[in-house]
Amino acid sequence: METAIVRIKKGEGRSLKAGGMWIFDNEIDIITGDYTNGDIVTVHDFDGYCLGRGFINTNSKITVRMMTRKKDVEINEDFIEMRVRNAWEYRKTTVDTSSCRIIFGEADFLPGIVVDKFSDVLVVESLALGIDRLKPVILEKLKNILAEDGIIIRGIYERSDAKVRLQEGMERFKGFIGEPFDTKVEITENDVKYMVDVEDGQKTGFFLDQKYNRLAMKRLCRDKRVLDCFTHTGSFALNAGMAGAKEVIGVDASELGVEQARENAALNGLSDRVSFRCADVFELLPELEKAGEKFDVVILDPPAFTKSRNSVKNAVKGYREINIRGLKLVTDGGYLATCSCSHFMTPELFTKTIREAAVSAHKRLRQVEYRTQSADHPILWSGDENSYYLKFYIFQVCDEK
Repeated sequence: METAIVRIKKGEGRSLKAGGMWIFDNEIDIITGDYTNGDIVTVHDFDGYCLGRGFINTNSKITVRMMTRKKDVEINEDFIEMRVRNAWEYRKTTVDTSSCRIIFGEADFLPGIVVDKFSDVLVVESLALGIDRLKPVILEKLKNILAEDGIIIRGIYERSDAKVRLQEGMERFKGFIGEPFDTKVEITENDVKYMVDVEDGQKTGFFLDQKYNRLAMKRLCRDKRVLDCFTHTGSFALNAGMAGAKEVIGVDASELGVEQARENAALNGLSDRVSFRCADVFELLPELEKAGEKFDVVILDPPAFTKSRNSVKNAVKGYREINIRGLKLVTDGGYLATCSCSHFMTPELFTKTIREAAVSAHKRLRQVEYRTQSADHPILWSGDENSYYLKFYIFQVCDEK
């Protein structure tokens, strides 16, 4: 089990020692011994104290991603099976597993890999060289463990097409792992049916992280007029329709997303009450305001406006703008749901931005609920590995009187 040794500089590795799983290039003093990028290495503090083992990639600013805190643990098939089994057992306890995220990277102590289950199909995204080498074993173990519970996986599709793979020295990849299959998969979530396009849909095909936030909105939508902004494939809009909303309008800039949303509405028998428009939300909201439109419920579920600390300032402007516009469209006593899925838009900054938007819109907010991502996207309380990213507020909106 001899491996190369990565020694941390004195005074560095604070995130690691607090429970984090990443070691950045500027935290490393010296690397001794032979290794190839993707290999398992042992990590030592400046004084030689062993901090654990992880895989190395000097192409990446995140040079080491930790796999274990124990110096004498072998990263072998038994170890991988333990990690995968723990991830599945956790989901069985906490969420509806008919469709769910089974592996969520660092939060499941398998850094750099995500696996989503849509009915009997798995979709995998691999973003780090070391875990990419272990991917075949991870998927084999996962299929076997699911089979123990009578779940037979009919196909696996890989969506490792994110640009971040280039920073790891890997090519982007998208395609079947194993035999081809129909990539349009029907799932049911919160009694709503969806056709998930795992080949061409965004990310892995469907955003599972909002599952219980969508459910939380249902009770507010009965007999209401609802506007769902950034609707993607119609998820919040369809939940509102199933809850008995009298009219729902979903808006998204993606023609493909809107077409899929319309298909999902038809699949659920909601086409008479739930409609969709292809439009830029930033352009449409002022037009609706100018036309005197009002809604009982407005939902703002935008994509991440920032994926780095460098662009946070511009992101704040975007969040403030859509929240001002959204608030002005809510009837007195109606409801606003607003969220951010950017890790770099911290809870504190997001809260401050909403407060400023309410002041600008001359609205008073009464908080109904604050929520985060679904439990199958667990938040690991350590380090800075992006596991806590989704902030979701529900407010009652009152006019200033």
